[in-house]
Amino acid sequence: VQLQASGGGQVQTGGFLRLSCVISGGSFSRGVRAWFRQAPGKEREFVAASNWNGGASYLAYYRDSVKGRFTISRDNAKKTAHLQMNRLKEEDTAVYYCAPTANRINSGGLRSSDRYDYWGQGTLVSVSS
Repeated sequence: VQLQASGGGQVQTGGFLRLSCVISGGSFSRGVRAWFRQAPGKEREFVAASNWNGGASYLAYYRDSVKGRFTISRDNAKKTAHLQMNRLKEEDTAVYYCAPTANRINSGGLRSSDRYDYWGQGTLVSVSS
């Protein structure tokens, strides 16, 4: 399994970026597509996840600080995940990683990076005023 994240860059406060992640190999249509981030000197933290909810239903989860600003989406046919980030803040500065799973995770475990086995190389998002 290989993950290729892209879309990061430098933006000003209030700007927007759209991150993309392409998954090669594996089967992840009935699992989670998640985004985590890691700022310098800090631990990796959960950002958002799209969790399979049966059939063609998926539920989205977000950390509180990005609710209303970020939107996660996925395309199972193209094996991609996206994170639309609007109204960016300086505290959003970090390396963003995508992480898929083959199976859905109970909502209580989504935010734990230990539940994810595959990680991409990350894409850097830098927000400045």
